[in-house]
Amino acid sequence: MRTLITEPQLADGVSRLAGEIDRHYQGRPITVVAVLTGSVVLFADLIRRLSMPQRVGVVQASSYRGGTRPGELVIDAKMLIDVKNRDVLLVDDIFDTGATIAKLRDELLAFGAASVATAVLLRKVRENQHTVRPNFVAFEIPDEFVVGYGLDFHDMYRNLPFIAVLEPDEIAATAAEFG
Repeated sequence: MRTLITEPQLADGVSRLAGEIDRHYQGRPITVVAVLTGSVVLFADLIRRLSMPQRVGVVQASSYRGGTRPGELVIDAKMLIDVKNRDVLLVDDIFDTGATIAKLRDELLAFGAASVATAVLLRKVRENQHTVRPNFVAFEIPDEFVVGYGLDFHDMYRNLPFIAVLEPDEIAATAAEFG
């Protein structure tokens, strides 16, 4: 496992992200929606740093389900709070292909959100990404499979307080043990 972003770097990045979001909304109330499960750590840290009035909610979306490359996107919005006529900030852990953010943004608008902005901890630098881009990004990273700070592989490693790249032998061992 190779550390890509340290715990202090993460704290600085989340603070920068919160500052950008605060400047954008200028004290207006927002509804912050976390994409489960990967963004829970970011979500908890971020909402405590935001200064505007907030409502919070969650939505579940997954495209990895045990692999290291995104697959079919599955969304479960049963837990979503009412977003009608509200400014929504959608918070996700990582922008990989962009399919999750694009689909969820469209869903939130269909549910009547007045506006939807998106914030991600990580944006992978890669080709073939969706034309929808996140509004707020804490870190850009290379196109590598990462874990930690909420991101997982087979539901492992979410608890790491840093972002790490899993080496191929670690991916194989984790898949064999927990896959």
